[in-house]
Amino acid sequence: MKALISNDDGITASGILASKKAVEDICETYIVAPERQQSGIGHALTLYEPLRVNEHILSDGSKGYGVSGTPTDAVTIALFEILDKKPDIMISGINTGYNIGKSELTTSGTLGAAIEAASFEIPTIAISQEVTRDDVKFENGEIEINFDFAGKMLKKLVKHVLKKGLPEGVDLLNVNIPENPSDEEFEITKLAKRMYIPIIHKRLDPRGKPYYWIGGEPYKFDEPGSDGYELCESQKTTITPLNIDLTSDISLMKEWLE
Repeated sequence: MKALISNDDGITASGILASKKAVEDICETYIVAPERQQSGIGHALTLYEPLRVNEHILSDGSKGYGVSGTPTDAVTIALFEILDKKPDIMISGINTGYNIGKSELTTSGTLGAAIEAASFEIPTIAISQEVTRDDVKFENGEIEINFDFAGKMLKKLVKHVLKKGLPEGVDLLNVNIPENPSDEEFEITKLAKRMYIPIIHKRLDPRGKPYYWIGGEPYKFDEPGSDGYELCESQKTTITPLNIDLTSDISLMKEWLE
């Protein structure tokens, strides 16, 4: 069995090595990821400049490939240049910080990489871990976070996917691990409304002209059964099954046009 592992935190991130460690005894692993931090880049593809691929010796002594572009670029290069055949499974993460809700789903680079792999009918898992320390969310390189529980849950899920495949109509699984898990079970959830409420910080440069930082504060999760509520309020490990076909009900559209 072959596993492609990528992320949006960069080739040297601690979370990607945690994924490798979790599954390397059941899969031959290939790490192909962006050279640097790419959080928030979504499903972007680089079209107007060349991409470079650099071999890296990672901190555990294994080899990985860093791509000078987006997570989607990394997956594309992996599938059509580095691997000799389609992998049996793709893992995106473990991401530092959760990825939940409808609004931010397509802005996440973690999900962007996962969606790209899933579009080629590869069973795919996007996995993220809740962190409450804002200073480590967008760091390059290794960070001091314990991914042991996330790795344990990932291994359990990968074994299940390799044995049974994904359910019909499911293209990928969006998994979120709580910082302080209440148990070792998976909670099947729907998407919450959003992850953050945007906050715009307006400042003035030395010449008196305004510039802006887009920030946010956590959305108040009040929907039991949603990924946000079960993760943040109940400290459950959540699985949200996703379908990348965004087509709505065509028959309703035809009726609407009449």
